[in-house]
Amino acid sequence: MADDFVKNPAAENRWLICGVAALAIILLVVPLSYFKFQKNANSQAVVAKAQKFVGREKCKNCHRAEYEKWTGSHHDKAMEVASKESVLGDFRDVSLTHKGITSRFFKKDDRFFINTLGPGCDMADFEITHTFGFYPLQQYLVPFDGGRLQCLTIAWDDIKKKWYTLPNHTDDPDDWLHWTQQGQNWNGMCAECHSTNLKKGFDMETNTFNTTWSEIDVSCEACHGPGSDHVAWAEQPIMARKEKDNYGLVKDTARMTSAAMVESCARCHARRSSIDDFSHFHEHMMDSMIPSLLTPALYHADGQILDEVYVYGSFTQSKMFLRDVKCNDCHDVHSQKLKQEGNALCLNCHRKEIYDTKDHHFHKPVHEGKESPGDDCIKCHMPETPYMGIDFREDHSIRIPRPDLSESYGIPNACNAAGCHSDKSLQWTNEKMTEWYGKRNRKHYASAIFKGRQGIPSSLDEIIDLANDQLSPAIVRATALGLLTAYPVPQSFEVLKQALLDSDPLIRQTAISTINQLQFDKDGRLIFPLLYDPVKAVRIQAALAVVSLKNLDLSSDQKKILDKGVEEYFDAMAHAGDFPFGRFNLALLYSALGETKKTIENYQAALDIDSRFIPAHNNLAMLYNQMGQNGKAEHHLRQILSDYPDQYETAYSLGLLLAEEKKYQEAVSYLQKAASGLPDRARVHYNLGVLLQFLKQYSEAEMAFIKTTELKPDNFEFIFALADHYIKVRQFEKAIEIAIRIQRLYPDQKVGFEMEQYARQRLNRED
Repeated sequence: MADDFVKNPAAENRWLICGVAALAIILLVVPLSYFKFQKNANSQAVVAKAQKFVGREKCKNCHRAEYEKWTGSHHDKAMEVASKESVLGDFRDVSLTHKGITSRFFKKDDRFFINTLGPGCDMADFEITHTFGFYPLQQYLVPFDGGRLQCLTIAWDDIKKKWYTLPNHTDDPDDWLHWTQQGQNWNGMCAECHSTNLKKGFDMETNTFNTTWSEIDVSCEACHGPGSDHVAWAEQPIMARKEKDNYGLVKDTARMTSAAMVESCARCHARRSSIDDFSHFHEHMMDSMIPSLLTPALYHADGQILDEVYVYGSFTQSKMFLRDVKCNDCHDVHSQKLKQEGNALCLNCHRKEIYDTKDHHFHKPVHEGKESPGDDCIKCHMPETPYMGIDFREDHSIRIPRPDLSESYGIPNACNAAGCHSDKSLQWTNEKMTEWYGKRNRKHYASAIFKGRQGIPSSLDEIIDLANDQLSPAIVRATALGLLTAYPVPQSFEVLKQALLDSDPLIRQTAISTINQLQFDKDGRLIFPLLYDPVKAVRIQAALAVVSLKNLDLSSDQKKILDKGVEEYFDAMAHAGDFPFGRFNLALLYSALGETKKTIENYQAALDIDSRFIPAHNNLAMLYNQMGQNGKAEHHLRQILSDYPDQYETAYSLGLLLAEEKKYQEAVSYLQKAASGLPDRARVHYNLGVLLQFLKQYSEAEMAFIKTTELKPDNFEFIFALADHYIKVRQFEKAIEIAIRIQRLYPDQKVGFEMEQYARQRLNRED
């Protein structure tokens, strides 16, 4: 599944899309690595053009054992033309009723149909032309105009042999997740990982697809690359064969490093955003995709899987990955089956006499006549989560159960999971863990990520330590860098600056994004060199950051490399132009280029794809406010709150906008909503206090100002506001108390002394 590549900077107390600075850039020396990259890229293009996909039939005569393992596998059945052999569901005129809507499955001759709710809330017949997967469920594809194939969100449960609705099923035809909408579009959401040599073929101008493949399923060349050279070599007489690297194959899968093997699988087995069609000639996986970080929507704070993330993001957190364990150490790459069942698989590396004993797991092998999951390595260290309703996926971070983290951060643990000790309290579980393994104070990055997600000021040092920790997984360090967007302080700048030099491209790419959002590199001198980076995802992130800066004094050569980066960025986002995030990011690009009309067009295009896409609504509101069109700005903010009532940031923005429009009473209600939902945001309470004071609701204003000083006890602006408030409402004794506090905290500021003198004079006069 594709994921969002949205970079949406937010301002604390002002309307802002992408703040930029009008400063000059210094001249930069072009690194020698750039010329090496250019040469490699050109030579690869020539090789890629010569290599052809030939199909699995050319492989099976020589590789019969591998072919037979692959036959019938999940890769083999990833996608097929609908036929009596491939279709597993019951189409004998049966029905499924869900929330009052009845869908009917039937056949006409040898063709398969469903009568269900389509576009515009109309019931209609739709022909099913392809199957998708086979176990534990099978989905079905329906062709639509514009070259689209759409995935039904009613699927066949191949375990219970019945139809069921997927958890994301909706009967709202306007919802992005409705089976007729982009959220269930095969071409963009699914195709690249279910077929071989997939070319998406999306045309942004016509909003149509010309999606092609060389084989309909995941076949030999999906992993090994185009095989024309290999076949030509193999078909020669043995004595005539010349020595060839990897026998003419593109990928030397037999001698891959652990990282290379995992990356090879990650192009499909990762939650990511695609920026190009995959090519076996890409030097790095981030030439075609960007892995998702440990975001709150996808992962728990400790990195456990929350949403479906397809293994890569969890596995790269594991000690296994850090110790060079790779996918095919556990899985047969052709059948996709585990090489061994049960604990035997783990005991290939872990000593049986230590780990497969009661002294290690403290559980009986048999409990009340049934096998206990407590002695099962996978159940404890790779707990399962069901996706698509019935498809259980193991967490590949392969972690030690930490019920203590559950107690601290509300995250799950294997011990209290369903099927184990769900009837027991966390206290009971933690006591047992202490009894068995002793008291441990094991530090975990869950603490930094949990606090960083909330923007807790005191957690900055902890987040920086995590970002700098070379022993932590790259995806964790990159996540920490991303969390620094909430900390626009010099300490953040220093760690981000160092991260630009990191060997891992995900860290470099995240550092550029965060620096750009915080506007730390106002003259481009730090980020500009990354336009020469060998990895595409890094280059395009640098291009967006640099082009956002105005009045740069660039040489002709620098302009060329920037133009090339901008073009590459545009192509990447146009590739994703069928997604709201693709059009949103194009809007950011056009905004940076000063093309307001195209900026608005692309934000609106994002909303045409997903009418509930918050970032586009939010940035359109900001833009319209800057243009003086507050009515349109108000419309977009209200739309967000209509779809997502708990968006307190939006309530805050709407409250400020309504105050600007002099709709004061309504503004108060939205600022109060924001203050209740963002209790630790001092600025929200401050603005609420200012407005309440203006409306002469003095006691409520006092409470808001007091709240700000409790949250930020050393903030001059907030303390001054409280003192000023007491003077305005003639509570001079309280004003004197706060004025003395200002003098103590800010001895160089005369205003504290002056406020105290003024308040004493007024107090004496009234006496």
